[in-house]
Amino acid sequence: MAHGLASQGLAAATNAPVLLPTMVISAEAEGDSLVQPTFLPAVDGTKVYSGKKTSVIDLDDLPRISNNNYRQALSKTPGLLVSEETSPLVSIGYRGLNPHRAQFTQVLKDGIPIHADQFGYPEAYYTPPFDTVDRLEFIRGGGSLMYGPQPGGAINFVTHRPSLDREFSAHSQHVLGSDSLYSTFNSVDGTVGRVGYYAYFNHRQTDGFRAANSDVDLNTGSIRFVLDAKTDSRWIFTFDAYGEEHGEPGGLTFATGANTVNYDVDREASSRFVDRFRLERYNASLAWEKDFSEGTQMTVTAWGGYYSRFSKRLRGGGFGTLPTGPTANSNTIELQEFYTEGIETRLRHDYQLGGETQTLAAGVQLYHTASPRIDKRGATADADDGQVRGQSDRSVIYAPVFIENRFVVGKLSITPGFRLESFRQTAKESINLDKAAAGTPLGDKSETGFVPLVGLGLEYEINRGVAAYANASQAYRPNIFTEAVPTGGTTVINGDLQEGRSWQYEIGLRGHPLPYVTFDTSLFWLDFDNQIGTVGNTVMNVGRAIHRGWEASAELELLGLADALRGGSGEAGDFQLGLHANAMLLDAGFVAGPRDGNVPQYAPDHVLRAGMTARWGNRAKVSLQGTFVDSHFGDDANSANYVIPAYMVWDLTAEVKIYGDGLSLTAGINNLLGEDYYARIRADGIDPAYGRNYYVGLSLAF
Repeated sequence: MAHGLASQGLAAATNAPVLLPTMVISAEAEGDSLVQPTFLPAVDGTKVYSGKKTSVIDLDDLPRISNNNYRQALSKTPGLLVSEETSPLVSIGYRGLNPHRAQFTQVLKDGIPIHADQFGYPEAYYTPPFDTVDRLEFIRGGGSLMYGPQPGGAINFVTHRPSLDREFSAHSQHVLGSDSLYSTFNSVDGTVGRVGYYAYFNHRQTDGFRAANSDVDLNTGSIRFVLDAKTDSRWIFTFDAYGEEHGEPGGLTFATGANTVNYDVDREASSRFVDRFRLERYNASLAWEKDFSEGTQMTVTAWGGYYSRFSKRLRGGGFGTLPTGPTANSNTIELQEFYTEGIETRLRHDYQLGGETQTLAAGVQLYHTASPRIDKRGATADADDGQVRGQSDRSVIYAPVFIENRFVVGKLSITPGFRLESFRQTAKESINLDKAAAGTPLGDKSETGFVPLVGLGLEYEINRGVAAYANASQAYRPNIFTEAVPTGGTTVINGDLQEGRSWQYEIGLRGHPLPYVTFDTSLFWLDFDNQIGTVGNTVMNVGRAIHRGWEASAELELLGLADALRGGSGEAGDFQLGLHANAMLLDAGFVAGPRDGNVPQYAPDHVLRAGMTARWGNRAKVSLQGTFVDSHFGDDANSANYVIPAYMVWDLTAEVKIYGDGLSLTAGINNLLGEDYYARIRADGIDPAYGRNYYVGLSLAF
């Protein structure tokens, strides 16, 4: 010790640096067991999850997922329904809410909203490739208070950051599959001095399984720099680019007759041969994360970008029928663009009160979107340009403020929350030939509003690893652009149109009491009033719906259980065999308004999932997963041709490391038993789901 003090004194006198002995701290990495808690901690970073039902979807628990297969990614998560399609677009419904483009659920990437516009056009056409996703966080119910206005909670894609333990690494994966599928994901990352970097490029292409016009071509990439990741003050810059084009092969029908495309005759047939969809997205963000102390953290995130949605669709035709007649020689062309900027600050502070640690979390967001839209009529069936028939300018200024506090009294925590929504939405048409022909005035609407929302979460620790929780929270559904100013020539809006309002209640029990078991079970009640829809030619509040039910999920690692029964610790070994199962039982129905007595679309009585995963250390993983969905309707009117029959789908996937961490093989059979089913019906007909299909991939890492 005297020698050390003398050395420090000499260094101070000479102003020379002191080289301290190197200290290496090592620990076992978390996640070694197949069975981990599937819910978020009470407090994490700048956010509080106490008293809320949450799910963590760790994609590393399963073999590598190919082609962003959401059916497999959500295999352990109750409450979510995937309305499957073969395009890169995704539709996810929550407890019987409309799944189309996840429009009733807030969708985020690293905490940044990725809807085209989170207020006026809340549709998620873009999601990141799973290869760059570390985990998905799903916050039910009370998530609306801290993340956005939508009543379906929030899904957050948490993506990879640069590796801190090496200066350079690279990864390259190539996958081949049915119907000319080719996918490649290539990435580099590392940390050099103070700067970490991570970049990737992903390309996917396929001809699709339909007879024509179901091809996909997708390219996306990102680059991220992190400055001072190992310190208490970090800067993170990210730039994403995304572009894709796919065909829309159209829907089928069970009807027969002239120009029909019958499902029973050929489920792979197409009814649209020139309809196309294109998407572009460019987005940059800069985040500053500051740890003032272990109990005080702040994040400031600024972002901005461009988003465009282009479609061209042949006129004429109907439900599962080929376009015919004079209109079939022309098409409709739609371009919507979104220029978005936003900044959000979140702060979490722990403080002592009554001998316990209490937590305050608060934030504010300022968000702006300018969104021009133009509609054209092409003079040919596959035209990319044509006569302008509609043009409008739309914008949103959105400035929510939110705050919650976790009060702890012994084993009980109480978390009240408050959110004040503040917005200004404008939509103004400059051209609408359909309205001109009908003698309807152009739309011009500007609305400013303030919507207060409240919530309360309770959690009680029954014993170590097991807790009871309860939550009640408000949310609301704002008017989207096409409801504020409809584009139809004869469509009118009720003068007393109000935004949809919801209350959601939950009570449950969850835990990870033993190393080999985890569970979560809850009862829920969603009361969604003043829903907006169209009846005839009128946009109006179409009534009130009640969604109530039960959710449960559990995972069990059999070899750990066997070890415990023999008197061991039950900890995971190299060889593991895990079972998982989850269920949602749902009773949903309209109880007031013009749809009274109907069942909401995509609200099956039950969704069940089960599976088994075997793992040999980090060398191999094999998973068999099943999804069982009860029959339901594809529209709120419960039309006979919108019935979706019950279906059961199994998937078998595997990942094996052939040579250390440097060479691995992935393979899978999706829809293993060749189930003939469909999970999506649109206005143009039945969208058949993919039959049995295969893929195999090779990954290189160095």
